[in-house]
Amino acid sequence: MELRRLGWAAAAALVLGAGVAGAADPFLRRTAAVQAVERVGPAVVNITTEHQAQPSNPFAPFAGDPFFDQFFRDFFEPRARSAQSLGSGVLIDPEGHVLTNEHVVRRASRIRLSLADGRTLDAELVGADPNNDIAVLRVRSDEPLPWIPPGRSHDLMVGEPVIAIGNPFGLSSTVTTGVISALDRSIRSGDHTFHGFLQTDASINPGNSGGPLLNAEGDLIGINTAIYQGAQGIGFAIPIDVALRIVSDLLDDGEVTPVWLGLGFQDLQPDLALALELPPGETGALVNEVRESSPADQAGVRRGDVVTRMDGRPVASGRAFFEMLSSATAGQEVVLSLWREGSAQTRRVRLEAIPADAVLHLAVELIGVELQPHEGGGYRVQSVRPGSGAARIGLQPGDLVLGINGRALQSENQLRRSLLDLRGRDQALLVVQRAGGRYHVTVPLA
Repeated sequence: MELRRLGWAAAAALVLGAGVAGAADPFLRRTAAVQAVERVGPAVVNITTEHQAQPSNPFAPFAGDPFFDQFFRDFFEPRARSAQSLGSGVLIDPEGHVLTNEHVVRRASRIRLSLADGRTLDAELVGADPNNDIAVLRVRSDEPLPWIPPGRSHDLMVGEPVIAIGNPFGLSSTVTTGVISALDRSIRSGDHTFHGFLQTDASINPGNSGGPLLNAEGDLIGINTAIYQGAQGIGFAIPIDVALRIVSDLLDDGEVTPVWLGLGFQDLQPDLALALELPPGETGALVNEVRESSPADQAGVRRGDVVTRMDGRPVASGRAFFEMLSSATAGQEVVLSLWREGSAQTRRVRLEAIPADAVLHLAVELIGVELQPHEGGGYRVQSVRPGSGAARIGLQPGDLVLGINGRALQSENQLRRSLLDLRGRDQALLVVQRAGGRYHVTVPLA
């Protein structure tokens, strides 16, 4: 028994000795991850937003009726309340610019940032892009702010270790670790698909959105997002190379200018794919229009080509192709994989900002109406193309289009984004005013 006690004592001494030695040895405990968190942690901010949440209108089906509109204003609108949401962000330059997710600051009337050192500051929105879920804020301070320079993401490897920092569920400065599980993921959220995401097994939960994803050296390689509902052990991040393209546009213009190739598409039905002798299992979108002098025209894309991939990503349909374009920026070069007359080809195309006349052309082409801005808001129907979806449902010259697919048309930019978002869709929901009444109508699209 005594020998056994002596054995346990010796073992305990060895363990304690090893612990003391380990505590004094920086190479065993101050790992690369610890050093990365120490360096980057101060630049990570907790974002709190406030917005006025309006109650739903039970009389929405009667919108435009003076009696019900007044009843709603009298009994419901005064009860608007202030709602809050939480997210994360990271300071990326000494000017106080903060990179975060668009969904973190959406509809915010006030934005507050909390720093790791205890300071709380107001921030203003510089610009946001919902198509890429990126937003840029600016915070002003008389004192220097901690920040980290963005890294790069084009050379990431599956399996390499990563670190996520954020404020999940309001738990500030939370650190999680993992590896890059996959690259170039396409993630569906709501009615939009995001392309090119990084996948990681580092825990990313609500509140992590907008926080940094770091590599083992502490470089900023991505912006975490928690838009994928129900994920367990799976997190996603926007590659920093993509985010920086968006940031550049947001800093210059406050928004990302929509781009175009000058192409029109139709979905590739199985019998059509068979007639075009597409390889088994191949998907794509059939080019049915090439605008003259457009980027695609100059690159040699022709009507009748099938676009099977963009930058190596499979194209499932015309709608999928336009969603891919929504995450691109003007001046960016993309590689299109084509199927033409029984052989595979590639074309490099440099994207351009979509011209104003092309946007108005979309209204005529897709909906079948020629629109002109109206002084009081919305767009007046100037003419209706015979045989179009607008003509079939009875739209008339003089009708006022106030909204498309839930987006109010108060500016040229809103009209442009609404029409561009219709590309590849089967129908559109329009809010139309005629003779004092307002109506919701569904228009089949060309």
